[in-house]
Amino acid sequence: MKFYNRQTELNKLQLLYEQSCESGRMTVLTGRRRVGKTSLALEFAKNHKFLYLFVSKKSESLLCLEYLEEIKKIFTLPVVGEIRNFKDIFALLLEISREEHFTLIIDEFQEFYYLNPSVYSDVQHLWDLDKDKCKLNLIFIGSVYSLMHKIFESSREPLFERADRIFYVKPFKIKTIHDILNDYGCMDAKSLFDLYLFTGGVPRYMDILIKNSALTYEKILDFMLEEDSPFIDEGKNLLIEEFGKEYGTYFSILELISVGKTARAEIESILGCQVGGYLDRLENDYALVSKHKPIDARPNSRLQKYRIVDNFLNFWFRFIYRNRSAVETGNFDYVKLIINRDYSVYSGRVLELFFQQLFADTGQYNRVGSYWEKGNENEIDLVAVNDLKKEIVIAEVKLNKSKIRLEGLKIKSKNLLAAYPGYRAQWLALGLEDAPMLDVPIEAPLRGGPPA
Repeated sequence: MKFYNRQTELNKLQLLYEQSCESGRMTVLTGRRRVGKTSLALEFAKNHKFLYLFVSKKSESLLCLEYLEEIKKIFTLPVVGEIRNFKDIFALLLEISREEHFTLIIDEFQEFYYLNPSVYSDVQHLWDLDKDKCKLNLIFIGSVYSLMHKIFESSREPLFERADRIFYVKPFKIKTIHDILNDYGCMDAKSLFDLYLFTGGVPRYMDILIKNSALTYEKILDFMLEEDSPFIDEGKNLLIEEFGKEYGTYFSILELISVGKTARAEIESILGCQVGGYLDRLENDYALVSKHKPIDARPNSRLQKYRIVDNFLNFWFRFIYRNRSAVETGNFDYVKLIINRDYSVYSGRVLELFFQQLFADTGQYNRVGSYWEKGNENEIDLVAVNDLKKEIVIAEVKLNKSKIRLEGLKIKSKNLLAAYPGYRAQWLALGLEDAPMLDVPIEAPLRGGPPA
């Protein structure tokens, strides 16, 4: 699959590169695995002189031998003795950068935490001494989100506040997923939604499915659920290193959230233990869940739910991890039956997020979310607010929109509208056929009710 999108990030990386002509610049690229951080860095660097170093799981001395060979391919070096630690490699590159302007990319930088944590202090010391004297465009890439967050954003760590920019590389938005499908001759809204549901826009997953001609619901399901599928153990591969020995508790919490047990009290009742600390770390240290509040809730409101922010992981915990006994015995047909049975309810929740993202991406609304009242009363799938124009859109979302009754939606929104006096309200019934396929803004009148 060719390189798509990321133009905003490429422009910012280019600006940092130009600034590094005068003095060193340090950039961090982080985000979940498979999201395309390395591809982004290499796409940017291909038009410049660059050196790419990968921190693999081997001894520091062997890494340094490998790095020295890579350096010799690009630069003419003075005679150097044996180098066995990264500190000397980094000092050598800083020395070269006093005379030559280039980009240094260090991938999986968090691995030094296990190899030799003192590397971070060494880098900080050398960078502080040489940053203003060198012409180095330094890019660190890391996939273990919790460690990269700790290394660069914890005030107790040596590299705190050393990075000029930290980019959180995210999965593709719906517009980019559409563009990719269009390039492969697949332009229907159902395929767009299915790819969003199963992959969440993660480039690596999309690339795998495209290469295996799996772009329809049935083909995606068949490929994901077969012997030796790369998706079967993907959740474990992504998260066990993040969670360490406590992964079992974290996995149990994520499984419960994926099946709709989204309130802390529900989770604690089922697990029989306090989970506040785990939920806090899942949100703030691992960026895997987020608090979800009614759109008009106050910041200190206790009326909140949790949701998994990654579509693929939500699917993986809901259907693959939850049915791991069947998966481990190779009974994939059973798992498919479960998915087909639950798909209508499950996809309905994802469809709400799908439309919320579409509305947010129009740039017409400063707040987009959903609404409910205590006891999950008067739930509304989508609310989009433009406070500047004093406009509010209230929508119900279903795969089969013929089941939506706008009069009922208006009744449910009575208390919500009381918080927006003077706002021009519009009620909409939204189905997959209403999803815009290009840059068409969602605005009145869609096939919903007239403005109030």
